[in-house]
Amino acid sequence: MKRYANKLGGALALCLLVIGSVAFPGLARAQATGSVHGHVQNAIGQAVTKGDVRLTTDKAGDAKTRKYPYSFPLDANGDFKGTGIAPGNYLAIVFQDEKSLDFIESLDIKADVDAVANFDMTRQAYIDKMTPEEKKNLEEYKKKNAEAVAANSKIANLNTALVQARADTKAGNYDAAITSMQQATTQKPDEAILWVALGDAQAGSADAAAKTAKAAGKPSNDPTITSKYTDAATSYKKAIDLANTAKKPSPETQGAAENQLGQVLAKSGNTKDAADAYDAAAKAQPDHAGMYLFNEAATLYNAGKTDDAAVAADKAIAADPNRADAYYIKGQALIGKASVDSKTQKITAPPGCVEAYQKYLDLAPTGPRAEEVKSILTGIGAQVKSTYKAGNGKK
Repeated sequence: MKRYANKLGGALALCLLVIGSVAFPGLARAQATGSVHGHVQNAIGQAVTKGDVRLTTDKAGDAKTRKYPYSFPLDANGDFKGTGIAPGNYLAIVFQDEKSLDFIESLDIKADVDAVANFDMTRQAYIDKMTPEEKKNLEEYKKKNAEAVAANSKIANLNTALVQARADTKAGNYDAAITSMQQATTQKPDEAILWVALGDAQAGSADAAAKTAKAAGKPSNDPTITSKYTDAATSYKKAIDLANTAKKPSPETQGAAENQLGQVLAKSGNTKDAADAYDAAAKAQPDHAGMYLFNEAATLYNAGKTDDAAVAADKAIAADPNRADAYYIKGQALIGKASVDSKTQKITAPPGCVEAYQKYLDLAPTGPRAEEVKSILTGIGAQVKSTYKAGNGKK
C-alpha cells in the first residue's frame, strides 16, 4: 500500500509539472512601449502652435507615400506629447498644413522611457538651409518684431506712468504727476489719454493754488493761478483734438476731456466757452449727458447767469429725468424772478419754479437740499408735500 502511494505521488507531481509549463494565450505579457514629448519653435523663436509631429521608421521611403504610424498635435504653447510608441529608431517630422517644417533624423524610442524631442528652428544649421528669399523675409520679420516689442515695452512703461500720475493727482502730489505726464506726452504726443491726465494734474495744481490764495486773502484772478488753469485748458484741448481725429474715437476720453475743459474754463471766468465744452461733452458721451449738462447748469448758476442756467438745467433734465440736483438748479435759477403783490404781499413764483422744487423733493426727499427747498416753498406759500416716492421720477 505504501509503495502504491509513492507511485501516485510521483505521477501527481509530474502532472503538475506538465500543467505548469502549458502556455495560456490570455496571460501573455504585453509589449512595453515608450513615450515622447517636446517643444517646437520657429526661426524667430516663437512657439509653433499649429500642426503636428509625426513619427516613422520608413526613412528611405518617398515623402509623399511614407506612412506615419504616430502623430501628435501641437498645443497652444507649441508643446506635444505622445505615448504607446513601439520601441525603435524613428524619423520625427514637424508638419503644418501638410508642409514639412523641420525634422529629427534619429529619434530613439525605448521601452518605459520618455524621450525628449525639441525642434529649434533658430539653430544656425536650419537658417543656413533657407533660400535667400526666406532669409530676407526672416530678417524683415525680425526687424518688425523688434520694433513691435520696443513699442509694446514703451506702451507698458507709459501705462505704468499713467497709473502713477493718476494716483499722485488723487493724493495731491501734483508736481510729480505733472512732471511724469509731461515726459509721457513728449514720448507719445499722439495719445489723448496722456494729455487728459496731464490736464488733470495741472487743474489740481491750479485748484490748490487758488485755495491757498483765498486763505491768504489774495484775488482769485492772480496771474500765477490763471496761468495754471490756462496750462490745464491747453492740455485738455490737445486731448480733444487728438480724440476727435483718432481712427477709433474714444467717447470716454472725449467726454472726460470736454467736461474737464469746461471746469477749468469756468474757474478762469470764461463761462461761455465752458458751457460750449459741457455741450460737447454731452454730445461725445450721450450716456453721461445728464451729468455734463448739470455741470453746465451749475457753472452758469454760480456765475450769476440764471437765465442760461435754467435753460441748461432743462437740458440736463431732458437727458436724465432722475437727476434731482438739476431740478434744484432750475428752481434756484427761476426763484429770482418771483414777484410780490404790493397789496397782499403774496409771492408768485415764475412758471416751472414750484414744479422744479417739488420734483427735487420727489426724487430726493431726504437729500442735502430737501430742508432748504421745503423752506423756500413754505416761504412763497406753496404747498409742501408730506409724502414722496423716491427714485422713479414719477408722481
